[in-house]
Amino acid sequence: MGGQVELSKGYESRQVEERWRDFWDREGTFTADPESEAPAFSMVIPPPNVTGSLHMGHALNITLQDVLCRYKRQNGYNVLWVPGTDHAGIATQNVVERALAQEGISREELGREEFVRRVWQWREEYGDKILNQVKRMGASVDWSRQRFTMDEGLSLAVREVFVRLFEEGLIYRGDYIINWCPRCQTALADLEVEYEEQEGGIYHIAYPLAGGGEVVVATTRPETMLGDTAVAVHPEDERFRHLVGGTVRLPLVDRDIPVVADTHVDTSFGTGCLKVTPAHDPNDFDLGERHGLASVRVINDTGHMTEDAGLAYQGLDRHTARERVVADLREQGVLRQVEKYTHNVGRCYRCSTDIEPLISKQWFVATGALARAATDAVRDGSTRFFPEHWLTHYYDWMDNIRDWCISRQIWWGHRIPAWTCGDCGELIVSREDPQACPSCGSQNLAQDEDVLDTWFSSALWPFSTLGWPGDTKDLRTFYPTSVLVTGFDIIFFWVARMMMMGIHFREQVPFEHVYIHALVRDEEGQKMSKSKGNVIDPVEVIEEYGADALRFTLAILAAMGRDVKLSKPRIEGYRHFINKIWNAARFALMNLQDPVPEVDFTSVKSFSHRYILQEMERIKQEVAQAVEGYRFNDAAHDLYQFLWHTYCDWYLEMIKPELFSDDEELRLEAQACLHKSFTELLVLLHPFVPFVTQELWDHFPGIEEKNLARVPYPEMRPECRNEELPAWMDFLQQVVVSVRNVRSELELNPGRRLTLLARMDGERAAFLERNRRVVSELARLEELRIDAELTPPGAAASNVVDGCELFVPLEGVVDFRAEVERLDKQLGKVDKDLSGSERKLANEDFVNKAPADVVDKERQRRDELRQKRDKLSSLREKLAQYQQDEA
Repeated sequence: MGGQVELSKGYESRQVEERWRDFWDREGTFTADPESEAPAFSMVIPPPNVTGSLHMGHALNITLQDVLCRYKRQNGYNVLWVPGTDHAGIATQNVVERALAQEGISREELGREEFVRRVWQWREEYGDKILNQVKRMGASVDWSRQRFTMDEGLSLAVREVFVRLFEEGLIYRGDYIINWCPRCQTALADLEVEYEEQEGGIYHIAYPLAGGGEVVVATTRPETMLGDTAVAVHPEDERFRHLVGGTVRLPLVDRDIPVVADTHVDTSFGTGCLKVTPAHDPNDFDLGERHGLASVRVINDTGHMTEDAGLAYQGLDRHTARERVVADLREQGVLRQVEKYTHNVGRCYRCSTDIEPLISKQWFVATGALARAATDAVRDGSTRFFPEHWLTHYYDWMDNIRDWCISRQIWWGHRIPAWTCGDCGELIVSREDPQACPSCGSQNLAQDEDVLDTWFSSALWPFSTLGWPGDTKDLRTFYPTSVLVTGFDIIFFWVARMMMMGIHFREQVPFEHVYIHALVRDEEGQKMSKSKGNVIDPVEVIEEYGADALRFTLAILAAMGRDVKLSKPRIEGYRHFINKIWNAARFALMNLQDPVPEVDFTSVKSFSHRYILQEMERIKQEVAQAVEGYRFNDAAHDLYQFLWHTYCDWYLEMIKPELFSDDEELRLEAQACLHKSFTELLVLLHPFVPFVTQELWDHFPGIEEKNLARVPYPEMRPECRNEELPAWMDFLQQVVVSVRNVRSELELNPGRRLTLLARMDGERAAFLERNRRVVSELARLEELRIDAELTPPGAAASNVVDGCELFVPLEGVVDFRAEVERLDKQLGKVDKDLSGSERKLANEDFVNKAPADVVDKERQRRDELRQKRDKLSSLREKLAQYQQDEA
């Protein structure tokens, strides 16, 4: 008897992970079959930017998706998980432009066609970097279906969607105020603007009234006053409504502008009079549209002042112009007041440049009807959010959505399929590149220079990746997808837009469930950033600790709706769990034989095996329910507690006498139950830690399917359920722990065997008698006496467990005099330390002036010393009593 293969002493992740990734690929393990009759389960990976590197947010997202996919395969589903990358328009163009700058070349010098060719070249060279890192996480995606948002199929889908929406009147081109990045030279959608608090001022400026007197307006951007075309007041504001219909003189520019009434005006902000600059403020633009006001553009695309700003300011940077305007207002005596004010400044999400609201001709998607359909689908339960509190945010944004600006003034991306005839001005939007104008026949056609917002193609991801607009088998089998796992930061960027597009073009929601995971932060709860120096690189973690340790850490910390607080010590702690699995397997393999004995698990005799088989049923059910409910942390926690404590600390120790027994029946039953329970545990653990479980699976005898990723979820054995067994196990554990506590408190040699006297009768006495050998081994007993009438010795440690009295005789085991002296010395030191700590905390200077964390640590130290003193005093009192009893 013995193991057929001996494992190495430690788990070496580097040697294992690549081997099994290659094995799964060769076996086509994760390739979905659209012809399969099995129920479909499908997901699309949130496509990472082609410029990106794996960060902890990606690692968490990949881990949770992979747990779901591997679990669903175990449960008989035909699983498709689609991988791919996003072309990331602005980000990728910026990366390539920086590379060209190092060569001393600009994109303008290259020209559009050559620049785009260079971006494709960069993508071929570097674009798979992040996907290779995704592979290292053990992601069980279908690599045969890898997609890119600018590949041929997705480009076809993008053009079809654009043309169809245009034909339906849902895409239009018009002058509108947009968010403009002077650095990236492109429009930004509202969601691409990041706001940051900044110290500034509110400038109160006097505008002279035509008939004498003045009104004072308040603004945070005095440089834009040069483009004012009105002053607005609230129609119900008693202070100013008599001015409506009159005019004021615009300082510095000397232009007369009207006073209008509008309910948009906030009477509580500033003076209650609003300067109106339609060309440089989105709210003013809407107000100007309502009142037919002119738009005077005083800031250009590069952030400099235009000719309309006046000769004194023309060509100045907008920030410099602000200083000049304020100085000139002060010199003219019309700057009445400057208040300090903290306000939110919009910045480009890519380069952090202050955005500039500008009027520009752009392409838009009319989102009203699309958003209503997407909202209704969530309200009627077609798509469910987990956790549900994100619904409020989703509804708020969708109910107040603005039309989506989809054009970008860059070169890398899906070029807008629109042409203008140079002869008759006809606008042509077409699925194919037109050869001539359909109106006049001219071939003088110019394609729109702009490209589509990156999120436009991403919004089609769930169905375009499955072959739409074709009617493919993949589309029929795997759409709608089953679940989307994503971060909360792109609910509006991506999730909402996929909902709109999926419902509109497929008449079905794109996914049935949306699981929103939280952020991965550092151990202090701070957001990870390079500037703070608190970034944990997942690739470095995989190198140091292995992918399984990282995956398990992320899963067990991923409580629904709560941010993950991550640190390397935590990851190292869960690497110990990986090693625990490994060591348990080494023990099992050293005590198994091939072939594995067959037994009827419903009729095993030993309490140890009946208990573990009952607990296996419990853990199988708990893990399944947790994963199905997206409670990944609960599933991981249950597995951790079960394997480490229930299985390793207790079950493996309990069965050692049987594994080493000369009684063949006992030994074979132990081997069969050990094999069954541990291999089922490997299957349960596999979705969380695929590499170590596959490596161990490969070593176990009696295995028919060597590919663990294809092994079904362990079948339920309800006949092995016995709800009384956990209570008996708890009784046994309390008996053993009582003896262990005596050994620990008295610091006895672990090898010293003790005597346990148990005063009990009835079924508990019978149970302890049946499990005499197990209790004696676990508690390291020399003798176990069970007797309802026994008389305990004078010097004995005692405890009561479930109404049964336990005694550990100490005479001859402990030198009571020496122990009392030892404890007196310890108490003396503790009292000295405690006195010093209490004096320090009684010092008001220390408590009031020392840092709060230092004071808190000192209080914690004082409390710990008090607890230690109480424990030592109690033990000393017991030993002194034992000493007296012995005498």
